[in-house]
Amino acid sequence: MAESPLRSLKIAVTRPRDQAAPLVQRITQAGGIPLLFPLLDIEPVQDDAPLHEQLSRLAQFDLAIFISPNAVQHGIAAMRAAGLALPPKLRIATVGQGSAKALRELGMTNIIAPTERFDSEGLLALPELQNVAGWNVLIFRGDGGRELLGDTLKARGAAVEYATCYLRSKPQQDIAELLSAAPDAITVTSSEALGHLWDMLDERARATLRDTPLFVPHPRIAQLADQQGWRQVVTSPSGDDGLLSGLIAWAQKEKAR
Repeated sequence: MAESPLRSLKIAVTRPRDQAAPLVQRITQAGGIPLLFPLLDIEPVQDDAPLHEQLSRLAQFDLAIFISPNAVQHGIAAMRAAGLALPPKLRIATVGQGSAKALRELGMTNIIAPTERFDSEGLLALPELQNVAGWNVLIFRGDGGRELLGDTLKARGAAVEYATCYLRSKPQQDIAELLSAAPDAITVTSSEALGHLWDMLDERARATLRDTPLFVPHPRIAQLADQQGWRQVVTSPSGDDGLLSGLIAWAQKEKAR
């Protein structure tokens, strides 16, 4: 890697504030100037009675799936607050490697997770999830979201419950701050966050930002960006490493022009 490959480049980081620090640090180490502009707020559920009821029945489940690092953080925190732990016989799965890493850092092993495609489709394609008839499955997630994972497992014969362990909301942000900062590139890691960003922009602001390179870690987000009218959409590998490698490759290409 060249020294300071992102030197003086302003990179907007739109992850939730509590999750942004690692990417901000990586950008800074690469010589870039991170612009923190969270597009999602994450908070625990206000009424946790339904979650605690589900957690009290953990021993009845065959498989627990954590949709995101937020699901790991808030799901495990709720268990610990209730004086509970994941039963030793409970199979554990995640959609992405970020969630798997978060679980491993908590001392958990033998985690079922995709190694190539990091989404519901990737998890559903694994051999471990093909024969789930008769299983009881608990999916830890935020409020709402895609139903593909649960619907497919039900179609395969499993009984599925969703454990809502955190809430997502649109933060109160002044889009003028981002526009005045004039980022050289923007990173967005969810379709919901991208939707929030687009809704914050009037036609003039959209015309200003749509030529800014937009880095996203999944084709589904890239598809939405294309529909919105972004002109430079870069689909990077997943995770902070993937976003950083995509940013560096772009910066080097721009420098070579």
